[in-house]
Amino acid sequence: MAESMQGMKRTHRCAEVVNAPIGSEVTVMGWVQKNRNKGGIIFVDLRDRSGILQVIFEQGEGDKYIDAEGFAKAEKLRSEFVVAITGTIEKREGAENTNLTTGALELRATYVRILAEAETPPFPIEADSKTKEELRLKYRYLDLRRPDIQHNIMFRSQVTQSVRDFLTKEGFLEIETPILNRSTPEGARDYLVPSRVHPGTFYALPQSPQLFKQILMCSGYDRYFQIAKCFRDEDLRADRQPEFTQIDMELSFVDVDDVIDVNERLIQKLFKDTLNVDVQIPMQRMTWQEAMDRFGSDKPDVRFGMELCDVSETVKDVEFAVFKGALENGGSVRGINAKGQGEMPRKKIDALVDVAKTYGAKGLAYIAIQNDGTIKSSFTKFLTEEQTKALVEKMEGENGDLLLFAADKNKVVWAVLGALRLEIANQLGILKKDDYRFLWVTEFPLLEWSDEENRFQAMHHPFTMPMDEDLPLLDTDPGKVRAKAYDCVLNGVELGGGSVRIHQGDVQERMFKELGIETEAAYEKFGFLLNAFKYGVPPHAGLAFGLDRLVMLMVEADNIREVIAFPKVKDASCLMSDAPNVVDAKQLEELGIGITATEEDAKLAAEEA
Repeated sequence: MAESMQGMKRTHRCAEVVNAPIGSEVTVMGWVQKNRNKGGIIFVDLRDRSGILQVIFEQGEGDKYIDAEGFAKAEKLRSEFVVAITGTIEKREGAENTNLTTGALELRATYVRILAEAETPPFPIEADSKTKEELRLKYRYLDLRRPDIQHNIMFRSQVTQSVRDFLTKEGFLEIETPILNRSTPEGARDYLVPSRVHPGTFYALPQSPQLFKQILMCSGYDRYFQIAKCFRDEDLRADRQPEFTQIDMELSFVDVDDVIDVNERLIQKLFKDTLNVDVQIPMQRMTWQEAMDRFGSDKPDVRFGMELCDVSETVKDVEFAVFKGALENGGSVRGINAKGQGEMPRKKIDALVDVAKTYGAKGLAYIAIQNDGTIKSSFTKFLTEEQTKALVEKMEGENGDLLLFAADKNKVVWAVLGALRLEIANQLGILKKDDYRFLWVTEFPLLEWSDEENRFQAMHHPFTMPMDEDLPLLDTDPGKVRAKAYDCVLNGVELGGGSVRIHQGDVQERMFKELGIETEAAYEKFGFLLNAFKYGVPPHAGLAFGLDRLVMLMVEADNIREVIAFPKVKDASCLMSDAPNVVDAKQLEELGIGITATEEDAKLAAEEA
């Protein structure tokens, strides 16, 4: 039967007793991990967020033993019972556990209270659980007790505290921006919230604090930051959630180098504070064009080579239809050299072809150079001996190498080869999670063409500043305009990005014109920001890091659900709370909302009837 604390006070967390003198009396509280009854002596492993402490219950005479009532309680203890225990710190004699922080000590119990009993949990509360994730997330309150998850959540708290400390000392002000906003239908879908007071109207949950933080710059708060909650109604992946957290900032009177400088120093301090890892600055920088040409990705993993090689000029005269057609249609032919993989079985090569097809390729050409120098290839029969030799030389191919080629529009070729180099690196097991390789990717295209919309769209958002030297191209060749935009990449993952913002009215008008947004429409969507710009707007720039992704990489987790206390699954639902769910008809009536059944719902209803 559960007891109350009745005035008992915890003096230490379990792992904190290493700081208590031998022979001192302490009171600890937590959950029972294990109970081992050896007859006249009971060993209990007590767990709290700090770690595990071994407790000994032994009957006997004198102050160091527990009485019969206390021993009887100890016999009842089971996994996940919540207890309070008072006792004396002793050294473990000849039985130290080097796997525990408290492994050289133990607590000899003199008093115990059972604060809560527990049913047998549906899975063991232990690190590196082999339990299916769906079950763990259904019982997330139990999953959160596991030591590795607790480490991740506590580490996340350390990260946010380090960020706050650094930015505050750098003169940033932490300012909250609204959660209930108006919808601006640009980019991902908004989560909408109906208004009861204004029937038929909706708030939108913020995809980012973008417009508000720019207004804060207009208002004179020249350095803002926020640990901001954001929402996007989009398909989920391992590193995405419908609600996520940003380390968001904006600065006035700055340019690209100023933003990069402060953020490099932030990352350097953050990794030193939390991981004791020394991050070297300045970090490597690479233009978007260079990143695409060398790695086929705007978030390249630079922990390994296997870089792309443009062989378009080398193969311009070959009769292989795939290469010829790609070049005639304005595309390119590029390849990667998987060193030492020339003897890869055909079955594995076919699997790489399947990977290539998922990224838009119609196929994948290859040359496998055997260890003895002979060649196996899917296409060299269409080339002369001299052309094959020239192609292998261009790719720096040697005996034992596997050369893979993609031919199509640049966008497809980049995507295919960028994915293949990562696939092969993962197969070879050459990527180390604790090898932190940072990179800034800069000078992104300002605009990208949408075949679906038949117009240019902003690669980032409509308020991104073009490179000064490219401003004349905005009217004559907008597709070639580069942006003052920058992304911070770590090990092939985009940690965050930002840009210098447009603060000149004439440049903003030209930007809207290229995006096909008329003045009236611009004011309809962004009027409050554009009106604020009429009253003196400073040059400003900003950046936002994905906190969830950052922590995921720092703790070497495989997905962000491992570093979020209460994550959603792939269909954006919460297995623990069953959100989203239906609401009362009265609530819908107050909001003036009716639910329209889909054809599938109607069919199911008819079948049930």
